[in-house]
This record gives sequence, C-alpha cells and structure tokens, in this order.
Amino acid sequence: MKWTLTAAGLLFLLYPAFRPWEDETTTQGAQAAMGSTAWVASHLFAMIGFILVPIALLQIHRTAAITFWGGAGLTLPYYGAEDFGLHELAAQPNIVELAEAIRYNPVAVTTFVVGLVTMGVAGIMVALELRTTAAILFAAGFALFLPQFFTPPAARIAHGVLLAAGCVWLAWESARSQAEDPQLATA
Repeated sequence: MKWTLTAAGLLFLLYPAFRPWEDETTTQGAQAAMGSTAWVASHLFAMIGFILVPIALLQIHRTAAITFWGGAGLTLPYYGAEDFGLHELAAQPNIVELAEAIRYNPVAVTTFVVGLVTMGVAGIMVALELRTTAAILFAAGFALFLPQFFTPPAARIAHGVLLAAGCVWLAWESARSQAEDPQLATA
C-alpha cells in the first residue's frame, strides 16, 4: 500500500512538472503543447495516479476507496480525450476550436467535474476518519484538484507538490499505523 500511494503521489507531481506550459489559446501554443510527447506522458502520469490511489485506499478507508474509484471512473474518459485525442488533433489548423469543443462538451465537462468533486469527497472522508496532518494534506490536494485548473502554471505545479506530499506522507503514516495495529485496515 505504501508504495502504491507513494507512486501515485510522485505521478501527481510529475503531471504538472512535465506538462508543457504553452499558451493554448493560440494555434501555435496549442500545437506546441498538445503535439508534444511531454503532453501525452504528463497526462498519463495523472491517469495512472487516479488508478493507484483507490488501490491504496482499500487498506486505509474502504468506503473512500470505492468513492474515489467512482470519481476516477468519471474523470478518466476526459483525461483520455485530453491526452490522446488532443495530441492527435494538435496538427490541425483549428486546434484551439477543436480543443474547446472537446473540453467543453456538456456531458464531458459534467462527468469530469463530478468525478473530480467525488474524488475530493473521498479525500475528505479519509481526513475525517484519520484526523491527521497527512490525511488533511491528502484531502486538500484532491479537494483542490478542480480549482487548480483555473490557476497559473506555478500554482498548478505547487498543487502537484501538495498532492505528492499528501499521498506520500499518508502512505507512510498509514503503513506505520497498520504495522502497529493491523485492525486499522478495516475502516
């Protein structure tokens, strides 16, 4: 469990750190960002992180794990379109319009928002159950996942640091607690 959640945290840090930060409101910037292999890798880092977190949560808080899985399931299709779809469309001269059509499709953006909010709720469930600084950082990272999209690159990278710190600290703290009391894995 500790290695799974630690890996997820590091992947959430790599996501904004490796993501190309071009001006995606221009054709040239959108093509440079979305057409790069760093775009594909960085978004894939986040997608793998979304898969790993609920696996680790099974040993920390099972209801939160199930809740997180639901949120991840709603979020991952959007990430797939963002990652692989926009990457393939990057060479198109109307990439900015295509990206907006994909990103702001009513069903797509709704499932994305509901998924991110659901994962935030799962993080808060963990914090309310454990009441530790690590759990609070973990919850804050996921509760702020949606709002961080409306911030500049530096804040988004800082959010990646917050997620990494919360995941890694929670992983190691939970592993230590479970070693001391194996009954803690039944929450």
